Amino acid sequence: MDSRIQKMASVLVNYSTRIKPGDRVLFRGTSPLAQPLMQALTAEALKAGGIPFNYLHMSAENRIAAENGSLDQLAAVNPMLKLMYDTADVIIRIEAADDTAELSGIPTEKVQARMRAFGDLLNIQMEREGNGSLRRCTTLFPTPAYAQDANMTLAEYEDFVYRACMVGSDDPVAGWLKMEAEQQRLVDYLRGRQRLHVKGKNIDLQMSVAGRTWENASGRVNFPDGEIFTGPVEDSVNGWVRFTYPAFYNGGVVRGAELHFENGVIRRATAQEGEAFLNAVLDTDAGARRLGEFAIGTNRGVDRFTGHILFDEKIHGTVHMAVGRAYPQTGGVNHSSIHWDMICDMRDGGQIFVDDVLFYQDGEFLV
Repeated sequence: MDSRIQKMASVLVNYSTRIKPGDRVLFRGTSPLAQPLMQALTAEALKAGGIPFNYLHMSAENRIAAENGSLDQLAAVNPMLKLMYDTADVIIRIEAADDTAELSGIPTEKVQARMRAFGDLLNIQMEREGNGSLRRCTTLFPTPAYAQDANMTLAEYEDFVYRACMVGSDDPVAGWLKMEAEQQRLVDYLRGRQRLHVKGKNIDLQMSVAGRTWENASGRVNFPDGEIFTGPVEDSVNGWVRFTYPAFYNGGVVRGAELHFENGVIRRATAQEGEAFLNAVLDTDAGARRLGEFAIGTNRGVDRFTGHILFDEKIHGTVHMAVGRAYPQTGGVNHSSIHWDMICDMRDGGQIFVDDVLFYQDGEFLV
C-alpha cells in the first residue's frame, strides 16, 4: 500500500474526526475503488478504539437505478444508510468514482428523484453536524476517472491529491494547524460584519451576512480543505454571477452557468451547456433557488481546476457559492434536498468589500 494512503487514514481518524473509544463510525465509499483507503481507515479506527462499519456502493449504481427504476423507487431512502446517518458518531465519506458522468443523458425527473433520496441523508447529516452530534469528513480516493477529468495520468493525479492533503510531508497535522491559524485571523476579522459586495468581470453580488457565523474549514470537515464560509441571509442576495468553471453535480455537468438573484431568489438561470439540467436541479424544491453558502478558497496546494468540487472549491483566489441547503452552524436556515457548489475565479480584478471596506483583491486578502 502507498504509504501516503496510510498517512491519510491516520490524519482522517486522529485529526479530522478525532475518533475516540466507543465511537460508532461509518466509512462510506462511493465505489469499490475506495477499498484501499477504507481498509486503512478501518485499521486506524480500531486502533483508536472506534467501532467501524463499512458501506460500499456498487459500480454504476445510480445509472442502473435511473435506467430501470420508477420515480418512487429512485426517491426511496436507503434504510441502512439512514440508520447510520441517524446514529453514527462519525461519518467519513470517500468519493471514488469509476464514472464521473454516470447520470449524463438521464431524464431530469429521474435525476431529481435520485437527488431527493440522497437529499434526505444530506439533511440528516447537516442537521446533526449543526447540533454537534455528528463529526463528518468527506474525502477522495484517486481513481482513473478523476485523473482523466483532470487531464493527468493516474500517478500525476495521485501526487496532486496527496500534495493538496499535505500527507506527503513528515507532519501533515502541523500543516493543517498552520492553515487553521491563518484562516482564524480572517474569521475573527469578519465576525460581526454586516454586508458583502463581491465584484469582478464575472460577478456583481451583494448580500447580508448580519448575524451569521463564519466557519474556519481546515481539514476537519473536508479533506483536503482550505476555505472560510458562511450562510448569507436568505432574502438578501441581489445581483448576478457567471461561474468560470464547469459545475458538476450527481453525474450532470453545466458549463458557463449564470445566475441572477432578486431578493435572495434565482429568477433566471442560463448556461452555455447543460441549461436544462441546471434548471431541473434548481427546481428540485423551494429552497434550491436560494444560496445556502458563500465561501472563499484558500488552499495554495490546489493549483489547478480538476473537475472535482472537493478540490476545486478550495483553489486559492476563487469564491464559491452553494445553492440549496445551508449549514446550520453558520446560522443559515435555508432548507433543500440539494447543496451544489459552483466556483468563480477572482484572480483577475475580483474584489470583495466588507461593510464598504476592501477586504480582498485579485485573489488575495488585504487584512
